[in-house]
Amino acid sequence: MEEFFENELAKKFEEMIENNEEFYFDTEEYVDIIIYYLELGDFSYAELAVNHALKIHPNSLEIKTKQLEVFLELERYTKAKDLIDELHQSSLEDTDFLVCCAKYYSNLGNPKKSIEYCQKALELEEEENFLHNFIADEFINLDDPFNALKHYSAALEHDPYDDYSLENVMLCYNKLNRPQEALDFLNQYLDRFPFSETAWHEYGQYFFNKKNYEEAIRGFDYLIAINSTAVGVYAFKASSYEALSKWDEAIAVYEEMLELEYTKAFTFYKIGLCYKEAGKPVQALTSFQKSLKEDPQFYLAMMEQSYIYEDMGNTKEALYFAQEAVALNDSNLEYQKRLAFLYITCGDYEESLACLKKLVETEPNRFYNWYAFSEMLMLIGEYDDAVIVLQKALLSHQRAELYYQLSNCYFNLKNESEGVLMLEKALKLDPSLSKDMQQKYPFIKEQVKKIKTKKK
Repeated sequence: MEEFFENELAKKFEEMIENNEEFYFDTEEYVDIIIYYLELGDFSYAELAVNHALKIHPNSLEIKTKQLEVFLELERYTKAKDLIDELHQSSLEDTDFLVCCAKYYSNLGNPKKSIEYCQKALELEEEENFLHNFIADEFINLDDPFNALKHYSAALEHDPYDDYSLENVMLCYNKLNRPQEALDFLNQYLDRFPFSETAWHEYGQYFFNKKNYEEAIRGFDYLIAINSTAVGVYAFKASSYEALSKWDEAIAVYEEMLELEYTKAFTFYKIGLCYKEAGKPVQALTSFQKSLKEDPQFYLAMMEQSYIYEDMGNTKEALYFAQEAVALNDSNLEYQKRLAFLYITCGDYEESLACLKKLVETEPNRFYNWYAFSEMLMLIGEYDDAVIVLQKALLSHQRAELYYQLSNCYFNLKNESEGVLMLEKALKLDPSLSKDMQQKYPFIKEQVKKIKTKKK
């Protein structure tokens, strides 16, 4: 890697540019320089190298082909097409040119034409692994996993250690809904290459998806035996133990992960969840606190502390951590609901209004958001505001509960005629709610009797 970043030809080229000098590079050297910048992703310098190269070697097909690659990377498709037309007759036996043509048509959304050029390139018997993968990718773009599978498999034959091909073979089997064939393929591959990390990962993932967690763990164990520093596999193994409700085993795996990680907040959080599921709230709380020590803005751990403190009967602490979590993630509606609930539980009714308002604004189609918001406004005596909220709610929810609430507001505002009108609508929509509503809103008791007597 160090040698790559210290490419001597590129270094000499850059010195030439910086000092406004003229050095001679032959065609092969310029091609190496251009490839270096393309692989580095520095397309402006790749273009600069192409332009300098063409001044000295204006008829070089190799450099013009590299220029075509640069045009494709810079998405200059009109110039790319002109260059393809110019080179077409002279470069049909050049793999790099044919690959560029394939990329051109692929980028323009014409996978069939792209495949045609790849097939021509395959006849030259160069870069077969790359070309088969390219063709397979295009078949995926055509939503044809059957033919994609053929070419990913062919790519794997040319390079049995190609993880990209291996992963996509399994993906195609999955898309084709051929689980047994996928497993047979994996077992055969592992017989030949028993130290393949990717294959063991796919094996574990296969059984994890099948909910055969014991066998999944076996696959992950093989992978860990091959490479004990593969951090990601520990998470899969721990998840398998979680699925089996083996919380102590899951915790042990997560603790192994901690030895390998730089960022540990999420792992401490997962350990906390396992302790919580195991019915060990104190240990869970300690783990969530460690998570926050690693990342003071990790709102998931904050909210979990809120739940634990609530379970312990410490509502004030539960409220504090819910506030902190919402401050960091105020778009999470479940958090807003929880915070509103805790405010109400603590008797902080007015503070709950901001949460309830956000809920009706974000989820206006949920009836109970409106019902709770108006209920809280009435509880603190804001009947005028409650009327406005209820009128908005009734535009999309013709529910008796809202009319009962609205009648209560009008009676409290001494607007008896509107109160009676709303109560009559409520009784017409759902008279069975009348008893409960009279207990909640004593003001409507006498009016219900009057309306019923009047009907008789």
